[in-house]
Amino acid sequence: MAIPINIEELLRQQVIESTRIEYKADWNPEPILHSITAFANDFDNLGGGYIVIGVEEQNGYPRFPVKGLDKNILDDIQKDILNKCNFIEPRYIPIIEPALIDGQDVLVLWVPGGDDRPYKCPVKIYTEKGGRKSEKAYYIRKGSNTIRTNALEERELIGLARNIPFDDRTNPHAQIADMRSSLLSEYLHAVDSELYEGSLSRTVEDVARDMRLIGGPPEARKPINIGLMFFNERPDHFFPYSQIEVVDKPDPTGIGMRERIFTGPLDRQLRDALSYIKNYVIAEYVTKVPNQAEAIRVYNWPYRAVEEALSNAVYHRSYQIHEPITVTITPERMEILSLPGPDRSITDHDLENRVLVSSRYRNRRIGDFLKELKMVEGRNTGIPLIVNEMNNNGSDLPVFKTDEDRSYFRVVLPVHPAFLEKSKDDKKEPKMGNRSRRRNREELKKLVLEALKQKGDLSMNELAVELGYKSLNDTLRAVVKEMLEVGEVTYLYPDKPNSRNQKVSLKSSKNSR
Repeated sequence: MAIPINIEELLRQQVIESTRIEYKADWNPEPILHSITAFANDFDNLGGGYIVIGVEEQNGYPRFPVKGLDKNILDDIQKDILNKCNFIEPRYIPIIEPALIDGQDVLVLWVPGGDDRPYKCPVKIYTEKGGRKSEKAYYIRKGSNTIRTNALEERELIGLARNIPFDDRTNPHAQIADMRSSLLSEYLHAVDSELYEGSLSRTVEDVARDMRLIGGPPEARKPINIGLMFFNERPDHFFPYSQIEVVDKPDPTGIGMRERIFTGPLDRQLRDALSYIKNYVIAEYVTKVPNQAEAIRVYNWPYRAVEEALSNAVYHRSYQIHEPITVTITPERMEILSLPGPDRSITDHDLENRVLVSSRYRNRRIGDFLKELKMVEGRNTGIPLIVNEMNNNGSDLPVFKTDEDRSYFRVVLPVHPAFLEKSKDDKKEPKMGNRSRRRNREELKKLVLEALKQKGDLSMNELAVELGYKSLNDTLRAVVKEMLEVGEVTYLYPDKPNSRNQKVSLKSSKNSR
């Protein structure tokens, strides 16, 4: 069974935090069994972890070149792993995959958080015949270490026994067929998983089982919520209002207000919402400085800060609360609202000081999927990134708000002061880029190319909607005609120029696929 992420990227810690990866130079049953048990207990709801056998470790990082394992004993090690895992109570078996790294054989153990936690295993493993039995204990992860629980941690772990995160629970109201084969394959291709090739010819159930997207007893298999969130075209049918709403309010009275609603798989709606904000909300202010060749450039909101704030909202919101994520844009600020608020381990003092370090995550699987797609940062790094981006742009610092009941979480990003200047004799004017209502032809051409790069082939009507128009207009039609004539774009079906289903395609798109 293959692991649904790229092992090279896993080994180099490009998608998974170092605290969730453990490196072992050789097969050493006792400490590895303790780590399997600790990852399966998933004390902080991080999604378990990975153990790579055949790789030496130095200060938490793998040593290169990889040491590797003797190819002749790979099968024996795998059999011994399965045998030793019988000592875990209740029984837990990790997913094992042999891999070739830099020409060396290694074994990768994928240890997701288990459904039957808490797990315990022998403190000592006696290999001699007739050896005495060891006491069993609970193990958890603390940072990058596997430790035996103390009395307090043991009680807390037992209390978590039935507290399975919502995104990792089976959904009794859905069927396995509700997950789409095409979406599963697209994801596996995006993360460069070895499961991709097989996914093209295997059934949805087979692929979903390998990706741990199915749960329940054998006679009544059901999809896990995370499978419906990412691999169903309309997850809002199962989780009402699991969508992103972007509201642009240029005037407090509501005059000229525009609203866009983004639905679909969580990663797609996040990408679409961010693309809309990047194209139609983010603006640049250029100031020429005397005796200086380069102009000073600032943005109303730095895109990376917005990207991280909205990604965090998708990651940390509750999908049991039937309210959307809302992004409200006014001339003074951008506010991103999600429900509920942060964990109570984050104090009001932490919020005021912009130090949001959570001890336990609400959605362990959503975070993994978004990280593997490179759509969110590592654990507890998102807030520092937002603060740094606002600082680097010369903006006021972000504000994080919630109430006493922790019923909501609001991220407030103040607009850059340059966009608040309204002096009539100020000759510097902000270049509003894509947000300007009147665009010249060169701007439109750039937007057309960007839309086709992001979305693929689009009909003229689809292109108009993507660019923020209510309907196709003569200006856009003329611009596309010019681009067709010079070869910047082409028709998807050039032999049917008048077809109602005709789509416009990038000239180079066929060669780049």
